[in-house]
Amino acid sequence: GSATPSSAAFTWSGPATGPLPDRYVILHDGKAIGSVRGTVTAYRVSGLNYGTSYEYQVAAVRGGQRSAASQYVLVSTTTPPISAARWQGTSLVSVKILRGASALTGPVHDGWSEVWTASPSCSVGPCTVKVSGILNGHRFTVTLNSAGGGVYTGKAKAVIFGCRPKPTAIFRPSTMTFRVTVTQAQLDGHVWAASSWTGSLLMASPYVSSGGYFCKAFHLTTSLSGNASGN
Repeated sequence: GSATPSSAAFTWSGPATGPLPDRYVILHDGKAIGSVRGTVTAYRVSGLNYGTSYEYQVAAVRGGQRSAASQYVLVSTTTPPISAARWQGTSLVSVKILRGASALTGPVHDGWSEVWTASPSCSVGPCTVKVSGILNGHRFTVTLNSAGGGVYTGKAKAVIFGCRPKPTAIFRPSTMTFRVTVTQAQLDGHVWAASSWTGSLLMASPYVSSGGYFCKAFHLTTSLSGNASGN
């Protein structure tokens, strides 16, 4: 029979001769999980896990007597598309500067790793997420909207890179533009969840001055890649 990511159907044949049974009992692991009238020869099981195989049996009941169970029938649920994955939990994120590092002052690494957490605003499926974490030693929070197809976009402001060493340091907010695309998904308990993603982060800061010191404007382009590290 047909299958979905959370359900599967199967059919069987009624008796070749003689009266129909009063009902059919559906068995899983030897236990009855449901029944249908004797005129029905199909059953759909719901609440199953994505991309998983299950075995069922059928037994006929007539006059209070139950027949021997049928042979096992193997059914499998389908796997949802990656775009249906829910982005949630903690990710280990690799950040790599592609362009603009020369405009920064102080020690700057071309690439490093951070830990970010995505908190969806809905109870199921892909939707707007609040992402929080550390970037270059500074905390940030951004709301990313689901644009469909496993893509998330959004903007936020945060102080990520300072200008000039202490005590004359000038801390300026950067406008951060995020674009993230889920690239892999897996079953996490009963949730079809994103397991890895890639993206880009553009950072732009204006020219600022303070106390006779100044910082030039800069634009920074970075690449992002994240892998789920558990909730």
